[in-house]
Amino acid sequence: MSLPDWTRAHGVPLFSASIRTTADEFDVTEELGFEFSADGEHDYLYLEKTGANTEWVSRQLARHADVPARDVGYSGLKDRHAVTRQWFSVPRWNAPDWSELEVEGVRVLDQQRHNRKLRRGAHRANRFRIVLRGVLPCGDALNERLETIKSLGVPNYFGEQRFGRGGSNIALADAWSQGKRLPRHKRGIAISTARSYIFNQVLDTRVRDKTWNRLIAGDVANLDGSGSVFSVDEIDDDLTRRCKTMDIHPTGPLCGDGTSPSDVPAGDEVWLKALTNARVKPAYRSLRMKVINLQWRTDDNSLLLDFALRRGAFATSVLREIADVHDGFANMSPVTRYRG
Repeated sequence: MSLPDWTRAHGVPLFSASIRTTADEFDVTEELGFEFSADGEHDYLYLEKTGANTEWVSRQLARHADVPARDVGYSGLKDRHAVTRQWFSVPRWNAPDWSELEVEGVRVLDQQRHNRKLRRGAHRANRFRIVLRGVLPCGDALNERLETIKSLGVPNYFGEQRFGRGGSNIALADAWSQGKRLPRHKRGIAISTARSYIFNQVLDTRVRDKTWNRLIAGDVANLDGSGSVFSVDEIDDDLTRRCKTMDIHPTGPLCGDGTSPSDVPAGDEVWLKALTNARVKPAYRSLRMKVINLQWRTDDNSLLLDFALRRGAFATSVLREIADVHDGFANMSPVTRYRG
């Protein structure tokens, strides 16, 4: 199933671009945002990975440390066809010697100790350096678009990778919502897909209404950089000012048990019913993504972007506001794409 071309906030793409033509042109650095205890039963390893899958690397660490794979922790899945740096936690029960670790495409940059396993979503942000290759537009259009993004942010859509290649995960979500029993892992994918798709549909409506970056009465607002939310019954000057300066953002629903049917676009009621029956806990996600410390450099046929995003945000949702992007990773052979 092909995905909708959800509405862009800042206009049509300015040029056609390729990304990830080589791994080093998509560079991601994880920022944890907490201090280590310097003691405890977990080794924290800061790894640089090239062309390596996060889950596959975690299994290699478990094998080296002779511990169950489920006891290795990491905060998030990072792109496979990229150069990425992220933390892993591994129990030190068997006193592994990390200087002897040999994993293709992986090197240890730092080692620390901590008293707790690294949990999913524990990082604060990711920093990106991405090269877009293509014939850049003439004149000031590109700089003006980037300045707009720097100032106003972009719609916080879930990226295409959330929905599987060609939207394949949507069929899984449909099957699950109609009662098909799935293995635990696939059930989790189905639930995530359904919630993400509904959110994107809600956000698309707000972008078309030009209310994705401002509060309206009845919204739930999110405090920037946190999970804190609060209801907005009436709009006053202070709330308007805080939203304009991106201290707070309007949100959309991550549906679950308790989400009102009136908050869900027509056609998605079956998914909402399934999420309700599964007792999925509802939540909220900011409709707007702040693009932190955005910088750029151009030459005749490429644009280099450097920016940071809060956890849970998708770099591809920034790129689609600039260019019609073609992913070099998607064109690789299955053998190359899925190494690791």
